Amino acid sequence: MDFASLGLPEPVMQGIREAGFVTATPIQEAALPLALRGKDVAGQSQTGTGKTAAFLIAAFTKMLRTPMPPPPPGAGAPRMLVIAPTRELVVQIESDARLLGRFTPFRTLAVYGGIDYAKQRDDLAAGCDLLVGTPGRLIDYLKQRVWTPRRVEILVIDEADRMFDMGFIADLRFILRRLPPHEKRQSYLFSATLSFRVLELTWEFMNNPTQITIMPQQKTAERVEQSLFHVGRDEKFPLLLGLLRREGGDRILIFSNTREEARRLEDRLMRNGWDTRALTGDVDQKRRLKILNDFKEGRLPILVATDVASRGLHIEAVTHVVNWDLPQDAEDYVHRIGRTARAGAGGKAIGLVDEASALALEAIEKFIGQKIPVEWADDDLFMQEIKPTAEERRRYSEERRARLAARDRFGGRGGDRRDRGRPHGRPHGDPGRPAPALPPPPPAAEGAPGPRRRRPRRRGRGGGPRPEGSPPPSP
Repeated sequence: MDFASLGLPEPVMQGIREAGFVTATPIQEAALPLALRGKDVAGQSQTGTGKTAAFLIAAFTKMLRTPMPPPPPGAGAPRMLVIAPTRELVVQIESDARLLGRFTPFRTLAVYGGIDYAKQRDDLAAGCDLLVGTPGRLIDYLKQRVWTPRRVEILVIDEADRMFDMGFIADLRFILRRLPPHEKRQSYLFSATLSFRVLELTWEFMNNPTQITIMPQQKTAERVEQSLFHVGRDEKFPLLLGLLRREGGDRILIFSNTREEARRLEDRLMRNGWDTRALTGDVDQKRRLKILNDFKEGRLPILVATDVASRGLHIEAVTHVVNWDLPQDAEDYVHRIGRTARAGAGGKAIGLVDEASALALEAIEKFIGQKIPVEWADDDLFMQEIKPTAEERRRYSEERRARLAARDRFGGRGGDRRDRGRPHGRPHGDPGRPAPALPPPPPAAEGAPGPRRRRPRRRGRGGGPRPEGSPPPSP
């Protein structure tokens, strides 16, 4: 389907041409005609199929065709609200909205945790038309009355299944209950899976939505060339070095199951001459954004990440995805390798299966409905690793101890507590300060009765006095 056949306003068409879109993807072809007629839509499709562009095009068209009077001065009052589970996804949606809405008069704003708290608050109070945010930060500003949901006429819930996985469903319901009634707004929900718990949201907060399911012949992206190597744990890193030399990709994404392993991979690859950065949940938000921008723009060839980067991020021209660890959840495998071969391009997905992750292979192959081809590495594919010096090992141990201590101080979330939107008993400015000690109780006055002592509970079955002559109860 050609976008010109939809009769879109010229500012929207200019944004589509600026983004380089020519024809609609299957999810766009199915959702856009319904959304442009004012219907609520609940769509299921794989990541990387153009769901973000679908709801942005429909929303910009609706706002251009139905102008509203300016909001009263005071708190921000957006016309469109997009709720996403992760900060990286919020940044991505904001970037797409600025690109597609470049020729529209609408102001786009993103709010998320970990960065520019006061600046985001002031920008939101100044007003915007399209607000994108994570649930925790949206609730934070909502309780401070920095913005009001009373004028929201378009609602978008993106990656709804991920909201449940990350524990945001209570926060999401808190926001949705404060929006205008579902018959007075248009709502879109997009998710990689429309499970029963996701459908409950559509029944409760949407106005008889039309369900759209775009399922390809296979669950993995069609142009991903998959392979795996069975390798021992000790030989895994030398094999990785040989694969990096053989494949020669310029944007390589390596997935690890834990942040500590991702940090260790970053150090080992840097020591062996590969420019690498690790993207984990405990990285400062400014540094996270810089790492992502460097990777997207080609200045950083290798990115090591945990599953924080496997959902909702559109990174152009990722040539290779390497699963250093196979994920424990089979569905995460699909999302990981979906970072490559996006928008019709090709890509490779390589899995390194050692003794620990071999147990997850059967569930993954059953979920994707196919056997992953196995390659056997020749001896010349393994490269010699440059081992760390004693000073580097000491420095790494000290850094690891410091990270673990910081994680314990911040409750195990690496300092990212404000983003959750839940009370945690400490002020935002001093999360590591211990609670003040309680004063000792005043001394009792002379002759005053002492503390009341609790009578011991009887062991008898009935609790009453034991009849005279009966045997004592067993201990």
